Parts: sequence; structure tokens; C-alpha cells
Amino acid sequence: MRAIHLFVRLTIYYVAISATVFAIVTAYPALQEFLPIGGAETLLSGSGDDPFEAIEIGATRISNLGDSIVWMVIAVGGAILTILPVSWTYMAIRARSEYDQSLVETIIILPIAVTSIVVIVHNSLALAFSLAGIVGGVRFRNTLKSSGDALYILLAIGIGLSAGIGAMEIAVVMSVAFNYCFLVLWITDFGAQKGAHRYMRRTYKKQQGGATQAADAPE
Repeated sequence: MRAIHLFVRLTIYYVAISATVFAIVTAYPALQEFLPIGGAETLLSGSGDDPFEAIEIGATRISNLGDSIVWMVIAVGGAILTILPVSWTYMAIRARSEYDQSLVETIIILPIAVTSIVVIVHNSLALAFSLAGIVGGVRFRNTLKSSGDALYILLAIGIGLSAGIGAMEIAVVMSVAFNYCFLVLWITDFGAQKGAHRYMRRTYKKQQGGATQAADAPE
């Protein structure tokens, strides 16, 4: 039942968000200029031969402070809405013995920081190198309990980058594919072997009478 509940929840969420955005844009066509989308076309088409050429993002269409704030609010809000269902997937499928609440909080907050940072450095090579030096000085560290947890961090960074360059369509595709792929792996228990370490469930444990079972299975 947990797997079915997650599938229904994800599907309803994506459909509801898509319908809401479509309705808002239909009612207020002027908002189309502020949507952080279209960046994927720029990336795929190749903007030029110079590797240091600045990437044109949606924010370059903004001409005043008010417009830039609206664009940033929509970009950050889009990143949060896109990463939110990813946190649901982690909370649903992660083995309770290794569940990490701090990772859930990191998944939600990280795209906000990445989106803002990308907007800052996208047009300045000097700022990009300065940021690398600052990050190296801070030496942020976080010990993950499993290599699978790193996928969530990687996806959060990818969504933040997509929002920052005005390519929310990439973020949406990543979020949908990631969540449903993990859901299928959880339901099928793909690659599991008795006695081996398992990411989505606890390791098989022996019970009285020699029987074995796996806890946290998708009911």
C-alpha cells in the first residue's frame, strides 16, 4: 500500500502543478516572459565555439529591478516545487534504520542556494573562480550513509542549476524520471540478494524457525 500511495501522490502532484501553471499563464499571459524555461534549447543548440562564452538565460530579458525579483521568485519557487516530490520518495523508500532527516532538509534547501549562485556567476568567470575559492575555504562536509543518498544531492544540484539558467523543463524531466524510476526499483526490489546490504529495505534477517524476511517492504 505504501508504494501505491506514493505513486498516486506523485502523479496527482505533477498533474496538479502542471494544471495550475497552465491556468495561471492562460489567465495572465504576461507572466510567460518571467517563466524560467527555454534554457534547454540554448544548451542543446550550442551557443558558440567559445567555451567561456556566457550562457544566455531567461534573466537576460529582464530590464528592471522589479522584473528581476519576479523572475528570481518564480525560479526559486519552481526549484522548490520540483524538488519537493523527490523528498517524498526518499522518505517513503529509505530503510528506517538508516533514514536521515538532515538529508531531507538538505534536498529541499540546496536547489535554492544553487539557483541563486548560478544567477550570480553565470556571466562572470571571475565570480565563478571566486566562488570556488570560497567553497574551498569553508570546506563543507557531509558524510552520507549510502552512495544512493548522493543521488538525491546530485539531483538537487541539477534542479538548482536548471532553474538558475532558466531551464526548468530540464528540472521537471529529471524530477519525474528520478521519482518514478526509484519507485519501480523499490516495488521490484531490483538487484536484491539475501544477506547483502540493501538501500531501500533492511537486510534480510533470520527469524525463529529459520525463516527470513525483509523489513520495510512496499506493501
